[in-house]
Amino acid sequence: MSGRATPEDSDDVYDDDEQPPPLTAGEAAAAALEHLVELTSKEPQGATSVEPADHGWTVEIEVLEDRRIPSSADMLALYEVEIDLDGNLLAYRRTKRYGRGSSDIGERARR
Repeated sequence: MSGRATPEDSDDVYDDDEQPPPLTAGEAAAAALEHLVELTSKEPQGATSVEPADHGWTVEIEVLEDRRIPSSADMLALYEVEIDLDGNLLAYRRTKRYGRGSSDIGERARR
């Protein structure tokens, strides 16, 4: 029997020289969402991108910043969250703030 845990095992079991598997993209997104909610208390709309990085993962998350009436006037934001291979938060920052339904197509066309 190898030192690797099987899906049936409830405890993670590894040989002394074997490291646990790195986070999957889905696990990285879930960890980033959890950290962002804990720090900002904002309502996440979901992860919009997950990319591997030298230090772990970079996850972009769309967040409801300001609920308005009607909901089409809500303010949303994109946050970039960096986590390490163990799911620990390294950094986060808001990269963009915009109204729901707005588009940056015109901005891209001008470049």
